[in-house]
Amino acid sequence: MRAIRTRSQERILTLLKNIKQGISAQDLYIELRNRSQSMGLATVYRSLEALKLEGQVQVRTLANGEALYSLTQQDKHHLTCLQCGLSIPIHQCPVHELETELKASHKFKVFYHTLEFFGLCNQCQVNSQ
Repeated sequence: MRAIRTRSQERILTLLKNIKQGISAQDLYIELRNRSQSMGLATVYRSLEALKLEGQVQVRTLANGEALYSLTQQDKHHLTCLQCGLSIPIHQCPVHELETELKASHKFKVFYHTLEFFGLCNQCQVNSQ
């Protein structure tokens, strides 16, 4: 069953569909303002939270603490460099079977999962030697 959404939530969903990548709440706020669809920053955060709880939006927190929001998609996995911030997507899912087991054993509705490995990319390793 689909939840009833506010106009602000619909605007955010439409923008996220067009952007097709993660974006911070502040950048989302600026982008909406640039498109003459401005709303308060607090409204952006409230709408993102409601959409996240509905399973429509996922959030990925970077090593620097910045939260990036995007439409809920298939699993997201990354190698993230703590020095330069490079984020390399991993295209295979090493925990898909575990997710399926947890759904069944705990009767838990999973919207998405993430897996993030933190360390140093090759270039930062070379630069630090």
